Formats: sequence, C-alpha cells, structure tokens
Amino acid sequence: MTSAAPRPEPTPGRPEWSPSSWRAYPALQQPDWPDRAALAAVEERLRQLPPLVFAGEARALRAALGEVCEGRAFLLQAGDCVESFREVSAPLIREKLKVLLQMSAVLTFGAMLPVVKVGRIAGQFAKPRSGPTEVVNGVELPSFRGHVVHSDEPTPEARIPDPERLVQGYYQAASTLNLLRAFTKGGFADLNLVHLWNREFVASSPAGQRYEALADEIERALRFMKAVGIDLEHEPTLHEVDVWTSHEGLLLEYEEALTRTDSLTGEPYDCSAHLLWIGDRTRQLDGAHVEFFAGVQNPVAVKLGPSASPEDAVALAERLNPRRIPGRLTFITRLGADTIREALPPLLRAVRESGIPVVWACDPMHGNLLRTPSGTKTRHFDAILEEVRGFFAAHREVGTWPGGVHLEFTGEDVTECLGGSTEVREDQLDHRYETLCDPRLNGRQALDLAFLVAELMRAR
Repeated sequence: MTSAAPRPEPTPGRPEWSPSSWRAYPALQQPDWPDRAALAAVEERLRQLPPLVFAGEARALRAALGEVCEGRAFLLQAGDCVESFREVSAPLIREKLKVLLQMSAVLTFGAMLPVVKVGRIAGQFAKPRSGPTEVVNGVELPSFRGHVVHSDEPTPEARIPDPERLVQGYYQAASTLNLLRAFTKGGFADLNLVHLWNREFVASSPAGQRYEALADEIERALRFMKAVGIDLEHEPTLHEVDVWTSHEGLLLEYEEALTRTDSLTGEPYDCSAHLLWIGDRTRQLDGAHVEFFAGVQNPVAVKLGPSASPEDAVALAERLNPRRIPGRLTFITRLGADTIREALPPLLRAVRESGIPVVWACDPMHGNLLRTPSGTKTRHFDAILEEVRGFFAAHREVGTWPGGVHLEFTGEDVTECLGGSTEVREDQLDHRYETLCDPRLNGRQALDLAFLVAELMRAR
C-alpha cells in the first residue's frame, strides 16, 4: 500500500499551487486560439476522459530514474521530433520500437547497466518555434506548431489553431500507447527475438553488422544460462520491457485538463504522459510552465541551452525538486558541440554543490542544427558525436554521472542528418526528407550513436 505523501508546499510569496495556478503567469509559445469559448469546451471534454497513464506508473519511472541519478542505470530517451496525425499505425510504431530496443540492447550489453527506456511518443505533437512566422514556398505563414494545434499545409487557413485537434491528439496518444503496451508486454520485446529487431535497411550497414555480432553474443549468453539450469522461461525481464512515454509539456490547457488527483497519495499527476519536459524557451522561473510542473508529481525534465547559467540551474532545481527526490528532476543539456566542454562543468558543479539530486542527460541534436546552402535544415552526425563525447568528458572532469541521452530518431530510412557510417551526403537529403520539423537520425545512425555511447560508458 502506498503511503500518503505531503502535497506540494506553496513557494513563499506565491499563491498555493493548483492545476490552474499557471494561468496567473506569462505563458510563452502558446497558440493564439481564435475561439476561447471553443477552447474552454474542449478542455472540459478532456477533463472527463480517462487518464492516458496512471500515477503509479509515473512513480515507477521516478524510481527507475532514481537509479540513474545514483549512477546505477542509464537513460535512453528518444523518438520523433514531432509526431504526425498521419502516422499512427502498427508498422510505424513497431519500427520506432525496434530501433529503441536495438539501442537499449547495445547500451545494456556494452556497458552492463540497466537502461531506462523513455520514448518521445504518444503525445509529442506540439513544438515551440524560434519565430511566429516561417516562409514556405516564398509565402510567409504562421509557423507550424504541430498537428495538435493546426495543419502543416502551407496555407493561411490551415495554420489557424483549432482546439478540436487537442481531442484528436488525446485519442491518437491513446491508440499509440495501446499499441506500445501490446508490443512491449505481448512478446515482441522478448530478448530471444534480438535478431528480429534489426531492420533490413540497417542490417547491411556497418552498424547493422556490428549489431548482429552483438545479438549472437546475447544468444550465446542466454543459451549458457539455460544450460546451467537458470529458468529463463519464467523470468519476465527477458520477455517484456517497460517503455515509458514522454513529451514536451508545451500546451498548458491540455496538460491541466489531463491532470488527476491520485487516489492513493492525494497528489496531482499530469496523466498525459509518464514524464514531461519544459523546453529551453519556456523554462523561465516566473513563467507558467515552471509554475505548472512545480506542482504535478510526475518525473519532469528541463532543457538547458547555452544561455542557462549555474544560478539558473540551481534555482530551477530548487523550484522543481524541493523535496530532493532522486529521479524527480532531469536536466537535459543542449549546448552544442563547440561549447559543451566549457559550458557544462560549471552547471554540474553548481547543482552538485546545491545537494539537489538531478539526472543529467545530453541532447546532442538541438544545439547542432545547420542549414545547407539551399536552406534545408539538417544536422551533421559528426557534430552529434562530438557533443556526446564532450558530455562524457565534462562529467569525467567534475566527477558526476553522465546519466543519459535524449535523441530524435525514426524507424524509417530517412535522409535528414548528414554523415554516419553509411554516409548521407548533402545531395541525398531530398531523397527521403520527411520530418515535419527538425531532422532526425535514421536507424543506422541511431545504432552508430548507441555503440559510441556504450564505448564511452565502458571507458568510465
């Protein structure tokens, strides 16, 4: 029986927290909803719908992240840049899961540590943007903010925010989560199927061949354990896995409407996902996003970009994890390959000296965005690798635990990021450039990265 825990204490000088108290604070990166009455009606409908996840699941993830915080596990958080309403199907979800399982196998077997698997999935429908407008085919339009807000079609009418899409997002998240649970608990994630997780377009690549060799080693290890009398048939950890869901908690009306009070503890949980994160553009201490996520008891994360100071990091840690619970708070750094080795150590030292437990994860994608001469957004795989190396080097310098990585990838054979062991060249970017927003790693590049991270973990 779970014992009751104290409710969040109000911050001195602030009113007592409630799911709606964020409305008294400035909320950045919100859509300009044209019909506030229609938005209110949608919020009320969402309040009546069942939760997508449960408080007990969020607490289980918090406990798993507590192990990461103590250096006894590693976080792999990965998935789409932004999910599409057009791509909810069993094959597409299965292929994303295959890549996640492959990467997890590489990390677990390579570093001999448990891997906490968190998908950017079943809710990653909204994106913050650097500007209110963008130019598409020579026409200036409102920036695309995700299918949960409006369409990506390049017309002014399609870019008008529609609150009905929030309900559509809920149902698509429910469908995706249902399939994800079926795959992870229904036999697809069985470690005996480790060879079947390799995609055809990956298998012939250097990364795919390296993975096949690792899968052979895993099979031999399983056969050895069976030969010495270990009962593998009844060991659930070999046949099913936990894959948790996460998304950026950007649209606060949606997050508030899906907040529920846990019947066991009496505490509020945002039941739209197991873990929510606050973006680098919305992490203001006096902002609505920090106010909202200070109160819900899910594991939460914050993206820290180059403008984040040591004082910012400590203040955010104090506000979001005042009870010093291991696994409650993750800082995801997105500093850029050129600056991480200098910028990260001061953040690590300041938070360590505060005594507040934090999981540190590296997002090597968002600080390394570039544009080709033709204007195509891309990332170079070499820069992504360099930021990961810098992340591990900074932690080695300070003596802290490099707890995880946060990546954007897809299970499809896209050509969106340059480089990799099977190199994607600039003249190939338009072959399969399919992302709705930012460029993602394909399966080969994701495996390349997993092997590098495993090597860096072993080196520690």
